[in-house]
Amino acid sequence: MSGDRPPGDRPATYGQVFAVREFRPLFGSYLLSTIGDELARVALTVLVYQRTDSALLAALTFAISYLPWLLGGPVLSALADRLPRHRVLIGSDVARAVLVAAMAVPGTPLPALLALLLVVSLFAPPFEAARSALMADVLEGDRYAVATSLTGITGQAAQLIGFGLGGALLAQFSASAALLMNAATFAVSAGWLALVLQRRPAPVQDAAGPPRSLLQDTAVGLRLVAGAPRLRAIVGVLWVAALFVNAPEGIAAPWTLQLQDAVGATGLLLAANPAGTAVGGVIVGRFCPPALRDRLLTPLVALSLGGVLLAGLVPLVLDRGTTSFVVVLVLLFVAGLGGACSIPLNVAFVQAVPSAYRGRAFGVAVAGLYGVQGLGAVLAGAGADVLRPSTVVALSGAIGLVAVVVPLLALRRSSPVVGDAAHVASGPAAGGPSQA
Repeated sequence: MSGDRPPGDRPATYGQVFAVREFRPLFGSYLLSTIGDELARVALTVLVYQRTDSALLAALTFAISYLPWLLGGPVLSALADRLPRHRVLIGSDVARAVLVAAMAVPGTPLPALLALLLVVSLFAPPFEAARSALMADVLEGDRYAVATSLTGITGQAAQLIGFGLGGALLAQFSASAALLMNAATFAVSAGWLALVLQRRPAPVQDAAGPPRSLLQDTAVGLRLVAGAPRLRAIVGVLWVAALFVNAPEGIAAPWTLQLQDAVGATGLLLAANPAGTAVGGVIVGRFCPPALRDRLLTPLVALSLGGVLLAGLVPLVLDRGTTSFVVVLVLLFVAGLGGACSIPLNVAFVQAVPSAYRGRAFGVAVAGLYGVQGLGAVLAGAGADVLRPSTVVALSGAIGLVAVVVPLLALRRSSPVVGDAAHVASGPAAGGPSQA
């Protein structure tokens, strides 16, 4: 027998993750596209506001890029299973580079600009589904979990870089310059992916059964997630936690004003939770062995929602002012540490989905995630019209703690067998003859 320690004894290192040749362009393309997207979002929002003097239109411009995930995420993500994933990645980046460059043409009419933005955004679901599925294929064992935490941390940093770059470019040049830089990030990403990624056949070719249409494949993805008990439980924990943890973001401005008379500090309130999530991702993803991560799932979920509950209760203990605001920031940071629960959830999700179905399954999970985050913000806003913002925040944490018990128990009882999910996906519900 080998003297090596068992894989579950210790986590993989960042060096081992980056040693995988194909991971480097997958990671780099994510970093480049995130920076470029946030940069373009700032540029377009400012451009639309400058042309229309309408805050509503500027806000809608900012939101357009998220719409494809909600409206067609599961459908578009199915392309990552129907076509070779390297082609989906490269083709999406090439198309986005061309379209964003077209948006940079000075004097482009506003309706055309918004239409181009919507079309550009349609390439995000298939790209992200293919990237996530391919990452699970090229990284073995604990390398995938560590890569997941690294990608999440980098995503937070890339958003900040993109926003900062966007502001700097707008200050020195123009919105067109910012858009051209975004187009360049997509072009560089496409070239990098084309040079390094292996050519693999479309995963759906390995799946049993006759050929299906895109909509039928989408239905398979929906039935797969809804019909496999373990996948349903994993997604349930993820969605419930996101619904109640992110709800306070929708009332950040009035909550800040309740805590102290400085609406300009809203950015700090919004940044506290993501900062905690980034730190938690390093701790849980890099320094916790795989077996320990699994055991930490329930405590991390409880920490995430419990931190929100306690942050909402601060005004009951402390008077309005700087001290109460700082305590809330600390509690939201702690809640963010609990957000590292996404790492074991992501690993469990990948392990439970056969490779040929991962693109569709990721599409369903991410589309639902965007949906519940938006729903949480809307519900919090509606609640803050009749209750104090801090009360709404406390209720979000309390209700979330109760609601998440059901999917957590279901996850504990479920069987981590990949074949179960494959059976659900390839069974009668997937497009074969129905049973009476």
